[in-house]
Amino acid sequence: MQLDDLYRRVIMDHYKNPRNRGNFTEDGVTIELHNPTCGDRISLQLKVENGIVRDSRFTGEGCSISMSSASMMTDAVKGKTLEEARVMAEQFSCLMKGEPAEFEYEDIEALSGVKKFPARIKCATLAWNALRKGIEQTNQGS
Repeated sequence: MQLDDLYRRVIMDHYKNPRNRGNFTEDGVTIELHNPTCGDRISLQLKVENGIVRDSRFTGEGCSISMSSASMMTDAVKGKTLEEARVMAEQFSCLMKGEPAEFEYEDIEALSGVKKFPARIKCATLAWNALRKGIEQTNQGS
């Protein structure tokens, strides 16, 4: 199997079987973002305790790239400190620019091919931009 085929399968698995889709019942930080270019929308919720992302969930609608990216991101940040999550968002930006980036959560590498399609980069980064805003809101509140 070629790497592109494997990556496509990983993306479609996250799209068809999203991790962490839904809302929490407890309080948390909620960030809503919209990509007017393509219509993708995300509502990201973060539950942060003592500077650690204890839970993350999302709802929204959009293409397979934006929704699978949100699924991967919410999985990857659980248990991370806010600083670790911020660094992950920076690493994801590097990945989208074609720069070297490493992730413990290997599924994220499947999105590396998006850099070949500049119009789709905004789709892939929507959830990560919501994460950045959520970290800023949390840091301002503490």
